Amino acid sequence: MAYEQASVIEQSNSLTDVLARNKCLRQTYMLLAVNLLFSAICAFAGMALKVGPINPIIHLVAFIGLSLLVAKNANNGFGIVFLFAFTGFLGFALSNVLSMYIAIGAGDVVVKALFGTAVLFGSLSVYAIVSGKNFSFLGGFLFCGMIVALLAAIANLFLHIPVLSVAISAAVLLIFSGYVLYDTSNIVNNGERNYIIATLQLFINIYNIFVSLLNILMALRD
Repeated sequence: MAYEQASVIEQSNSLTDVLARNKCLRQTYMLLAVNLLFSAICAFAGMALKVGPINPIIHLVAFIGLSLLVAKNANNGFGIVFLFAFTGFLGFALSNVLSMYIAIGAGDVVVKALFGTAVLFGSLSVYAIVSGKNFSFLGGFLFCGMIVALLAAIANLFLHIPVLSVAISAAVLLIFSGYVLYDTSNIVNNGERNYIIATLQLFINIYNIFVSLLNILMALRD
């Protein structure tokens, strides 16, 4: 009898975990889709307003500050407000680069980067969800790689080496592609249950993949 009761409890807990995972996945991808649309609208608005380049320090401070506000308010309604502020700011900040590419006749690079980002993110997400594999082991490697890439990017602000810029973009592309697997796996394997945090993480992955592809494709075009 005790064995049967334990089995019933285990099955009940397993079912609860599956329902919680599916709910988090559904909420995350719905919120992610809305935020991607909002970020795109902000980018178009910035292009229409002919927004100039944003100072890298201001960009970094806003990026870190808004992401921390999202994380701090992830369990209340303000988390979603700050999330929209974060994604809208990144779209608005990117508008100057997109305008520049279009102005020099490189609109095809933007389209290819968008298509490449969609295919890459979609493929990796589907693989992580369908396979159910746990990619948590990638966490340490990805974090170390991100720190190295960040330091290299800061150094290149002063060095202005084109080849190094492309190498950094390639590294960032690989790192955040890995983070798509890592973050999606974290949801699938019951590691992350807050859909606001999950959306923030996946949006950052998509943003960095897109920007990296823009830089790489533009370098190949030149």
